[in-house]
Amino acid sequence: MTILFIGIVVIGLALTAGAGRLGSALVARARADSAADAAALAAADVLALGRGAGAAVAAARDTAAANGGMLVRCECAGDDALVVVEVPASGILAPPAQGRARAEVRRE
Repeated sequence: MTILFIGIVVIGLALTAGAGRLGSALVARARADSAADAAALAAADVLALGRGAGAAVAAARDTAAANGGMLVRCECAGDDALVVVEVPASGILAPPAQGRARAEVRRE
């Protein structure tokens, strides 16, 4: 009976740890997506003002950093901004989460 009880406790702890790790990964992914959205909008704003691709990349980098992320890639050309942002995940041995976003300038 004691061995059965210990087995049930071990399985319960393993399931709890797995659920915690999954929850942490989902939160990190949401943070990465939010940071990427904000960075893409900032880059598109700079493109709309006609300041050029270099300024758009700088705006995306600053905005990603302000949201707790790091700009991994930014393709700013013409009226389009495509960004990839990486956010560190909390937890032991958790890989960083990446978010991608695209913003487009529509001139009317």
